[in-house]
Amino acid sequence: MINSQDIKKGTCIRMDGKLYFCIDFLHRKPGKGNTIMNVTLKDVVSGNVIERRFNIGERLEDVRVERRSYQYLYAEDGGYVFMNNENYEQINISGDLINGVKFMKEGQNVEVVVDSSSETVLYVDLPAKVHLAVTWTEPGIKGDTATNTLKPAKLESGAEVRIPLFINEGDVVEVDTRDGSYLGRVKA
Repeated sequence: MINSQDIKKGTCIRMDGKLYFCIDFLHRKPGKGNTIMNVTLKDVVSGNVIERRFNIGERLEDVRVERRSYQYLYAEDGGYVFMNNENYEQINISGDLINGVKFMKEGQNVEVVVDSSSETVLYVDLPAKVHLAVTWTEPGIKGDTATNTLKPAKLESGAEVRIPLFINEGDVVEVDTRDGSYLGRVKA
């Protein structure tokens, strides 16, 4: 149990039978009355964001979470298979628990967030930026760098993104896994 004033960004709490991560908080002292905490919480399972207000001193049930390094091995019928980098144990994780699943490629390291009391997987985080090779796109023309015009492209992970006109098949690009946006070309 923790007090409401101890909530910080990244704190995980159990409330109404669901797990929530704090994504923002504000400690307020209004003119009258007690100090309050305005907290923005994100549901671990559904991703819904809610705002709650807690009085100072209110007791909340905290959840101890651990971030563990896993390596993505392959896709299976029921989900994706990952291997723990420390003890080589393999687990199967459903695709809806993986943030940025379409940008995963075999052999990539990810962070698996686990509820340490029950050993249940809460979600999987890919790195914010990944390097992927372009497997298909329309041919680029040298000198097409003056405009911000984008064309569709398919990456080695199977994801489709929009890239600048001068990128060709075989080029390696950097992509943001949170929104799928093109960040730049990677020099070989």
